[in-house]
Amino acid sequence: MAATPSVCSFGTPAPTFALPDLDGRTVTLADIRGPKGTLILFICNHCPYVRSVIGRVVEDARVLQAAGIGIAAIMSNDYHAYPADSPERMRAFAAEHRFPFPYLVDESQDVARAYDAVCTPDFFGFDADLGLQYRGRLDESKTVLVPDARRELREAMLAVAETGRGPADQIPSMGCSIKWKSAA
Repeated sequence: MAATPSVCSFGTPAPTFALPDLDGRTVTLADIRGPKGTLILFICNHCPYVRSVIGRVVEDARVLQAAGIGIAAIMSNDYHAYPADSPERMRAFAAEHRFPFPYLVDESQDVARAYDAVCTPDFFGFDADLGLQYRGRLDESKTVLVPDARRELREAMLAVAETGRGPADQIPSMGCSIKWKSAA
């Protein structure tokens, strides 16, 4: 089922985290923080929205990293209920797409809750002081890649790197809802 997050609440501080990467090393927000900004992506392996745009996500990530933006992707789905999102599958997905950023496992789902993440993909772009500046979409693509789509996320984060501010007008991302664990 498609889900859409809320609009950007400018200046909201980035919640801290300490999550394992695919090699079991703990990665923190401080570890990935960039000198010009930070981008946190909530993604997963099986979502058709993510699968359609992942090549563009990786391409844009390389551009943003070169501009001083630190990046991490977080997978918060209940992978016991959705084995396509298991750490082993995450490792294969990251290798296949040559992720230039860490892909982290949020097994407790506490980080997704702290960020108020709603869907995959869900993008959180922060300025150098870790204040929220972007909560929009990658571009107009959904489950099918739009070939010449305006690169909204990339443009917004390059503006954040240059000016410290995200655009006033942002269109929320859309994707598969995060697969929450059932209450015990």
